[in-house]
Amino acid sequence: MVEHLFALFFKYRPVVFEQGSFAFSPPWPAMMAVLLVLAVGGLAAWSYLRRAPRPGPRAALLALRVAALVLLLFALLRPVVTVKAVEAKQNFLAVLLDDSRSMSIADRDGVPRSAFVRSAFAREGELRRALGDRFALRFFRFSSSTERLADPHALSFEGTRSQLAEALERATSELAGLPVSGLVVVSDGADTSAADISRTLRSLQASKLPVFTVGLGREAFDRDVQLGRVEPPASVLQGATLVVQATIAQTGYAGRTVPLLVEDDGRRVGSADVRLPRDGEPVTARVRLTLSDAGPRLLRFTIPPLDDEQVTRNNVREALVNVRDRREKLLYIEGEPRFEMKFLRQALAGDEHLQVATLQRTAERKFLRLDVDGPEDLLGGFPKTRDELFSYRGLILGSIEAAAFTPDQLRMIADFVNVRGGGLLALGGRH
Repeated sequence: MVEHLFALFFKYRPVVFEQGSFAFSPPWPAMMAVLLVLAVGGLAAWSYLRRAPRPGPRAALLALRVAALVLLLFALLRPVVTVKAVEAKQNFLAVLLDDSRSMSIADRDGVPRSAFVRSAFAREGELRRALGDRFALRFFRFSSSTERLADPHALSFEGTRSQLAEALERATSELAGLPVSGLVVVSDGADTSAADISRTLRSLQASKLPVFTVGLGREAFDRDVQLGRVEPPASVLQGATLVVQATIAQTGYAGRTVPLLVEDDGRRVGSADVRLPRDGEPVTARVRLTLSDAGPRLLRFTIPPLDDEQVTRNNVREALVNVRDRREKLLYIEGEPRFEMKFLRQALAGDEHLQVATLQRTAERKFLRLDVDGPEDLLGGFPKTRDELFSYRGLILGSIEAAAFTPDQLRMIADFVNVRGGGLLALGGRH
């Protein structure tokens, strides 16, 4: 009601005035109108002060005349509200479409979530036509990666992730320098990437670039087990045993124990029994496995479907691990005889893919060399050059004081971690 009355008196709704900017647009120089009103006001004041019989009525009449003159001045200056409008086909609108396989879930009357995308954004789709009448549309598909899309009909809905932060950044980068009215995100789930999406959203907010979301699918299921993020290392040595963490959430199966299976090219390489927590609470499962075949390996993590489970496609996750058939070298320098060095060498004695070259200090600037490559290797003790030190993958410092190294060697150790990206392990001891 209030908005209608406001529009009746001021022509536009309040939201127009909130989004617009107020200004004056007089048909003549504004100073001329101000001087004219001031002259008339001065003349009126002089007239009332000279002729009015009593001070009370004189002041009231003067105030009314001044108010009328202020309204006259306001009208002469022609107040206007400037509102930005979108020119048809001149501004761009980015449409980001989720291409992950969860979009194929049919959770509403047997209709998959992808059906909305295919119908709404088809060439003759109603939503696409309505948006296309006002904006120049740019489509993007996103799942594990983001790329431009010529036609939404080409979506496959086979992606394994929904990396929203990367999708927003990619679309913004592609349209940089163009007049962009906003970004529309059509998805059925939350961000599954490791990137911080809040930082991306804050950046878009600072740029005054709005993001509009279209959510698809049901928010929750009565009976469902979902295998969430799986985090294996990017690369491992052949034959190495690794522990992979996986996040599992469920609804309707609290307290049950389910198996988490890991397969490599159809061959089971690991498994773990997981006790499901209370509804809505995620649990982190750890599964141990060994990869014996070299090269890129696509691991498949699976929880077998449970009875009466409404959605089973979210019971599977895949992760790529690069298994390297090479021998990594570690350098272990120890300042005094200790059992740690003995037990470490014994534990790695049969490992064909890991070599630990050991320097055992026996006296001042004298070292016992063990498991080195040749008679000249580490002949002078700790490496003197960056190239020599950087040939190792990791560095273990035993019970040895900082004074045992030169300033150059201490800087090399810092660069070994910061520049080369090597691993550093410090063992406690007397020194």
